[in-house]
Amino acid sequence: MTTRTRTLGTTGPQVSALGLGCMGMSGMYGEADRAESLATIHAALEAGVTLLDTGDFYGMGHNELLIGEALRTAPPALRENALLSVKFGALRDPAGDWTGFDGRPAAVKTFAAYSLQRLGVDHIDIYRPARLDPDVPIEETVGAIAELVEKGYVRHIGLSEVGADTIRRAAATAPIADLQIEYALISRGPEREILPTLRELGIAVTAYGVLSRGLISGHFSGDRQLAAHDFRAHSPRFQGDNLRHNLALVESLRKIAEAKGATVAQIAIAWVLSRGEDIVPLVGARTRDRLGEAVGALDVTLDASDLAAIEAAVPADAVAGDRYAPAQMAMLDSER
Repeated sequence: MTTRTRTLGTTGPQVSALGLGCMGMSGMYGEADRAESLATIHAALEAGVTLLDTGDFYGMGHNELLIGEALRTAPPALRENALLSVKFGALRDPAGDWTGFDGRPAAVKTFAAYSLQRLGVDHIDIYRPARLDPDVPIEETVGAIAELVEKGYVRHIGLSEVGADTIRRAAATAPIADLQIEYALISRGPEREILPTLRELGIAVTAYGVLSRGLISGHFSGDRQLAAHDFRAHSPRFQGDNLRHNLALVESLRKIAEAKGATVAQIAIAWVLSRGEDIVPLVGARTRDRLGEAVGALDVTLDASDLAAIEAAVPADAVAGDRYAPAQMAMLDSER
């Protein structure tokens, strides 16, 4: 069991040094096994992984219901240690297509009410808008969450995929625990302006996509057939020449991993862990085997020569392709 912890900013809670991102358990990467998903959440809690991350739009509530079931069926001691991070505001139609974002105060409170019911809890530990609503000032959205904090329904406020200016405005409105953003060996954008801003303000990072949706896990092959509803089937980094180029980077990383007696995934996760005590990687393990591999990254120590070798193998600008398709990239305040 791991006891390593990190604190989410100057105002947030103490959490496990790794968090479990549960999105993939609700169909975003193809079909998932429900029993194995529940077993994986239980195994994570048993391993000391206390931070569970979800979104109310993952499987249109499916993911929250799954986590709620996992918590109900977990031993009380483990259930009490769980910390829930929830994103809200992303709008989807019955076909699953994205239709926008809603950050209006009344909507914030409605989303929270449904999440509390599905999760079966009386409070959410960290509550955050999934994206910036361009039609609603961030002060209004964060102010509504602050009211939920005052009433005990939410413990801490988080942000997701927003840029430095939005971060500053949000932090001037209410205490912000963390920003959730994609950060990985091949997703280094936050280093330019966002990370320095967060550190100035005492706000932590929960980094998702640390394995770039499996691309740099060491397990993805170029001939893998993806289902039409798998997110990666439409991701630029998984297409044609981009995929071939990116998998070549993985092979360079594999040589370093083998020399360290680790797996490629463990090296990629350990690299994110090495970027600062204010960064908590979220691993999207859907099975107990993948979870065990990810937790093993906590035992990988990277010294200066290791980090230099990793940087040489996978330079900051080495990736081919954007992290989202153009329509979704346009929704990212963090990319402006």
